[in-house]
Amino acid sequence: MADLLNLAMLIGASVGSLAFGVLAAYGILRVGFALICPHPRLIAVKVQPEAAL
Repeated sequence: MADLLNLAMLIGASVGSLAFGVLAAYGILRVGFALICPHPRLIAVKVQPEAAL
């Protein structure tokens, strides 16, 4: 019974570490691409109303 519990814990730990690694890599790549890609800056343009003819 103890061997099955140890095997279950080993499998759970390996799946957890795999998920953590994938999420950490996703976060690192997302931050890296966010730093590389330029963001368009909003330019405030004042619109003057015109009278319709």
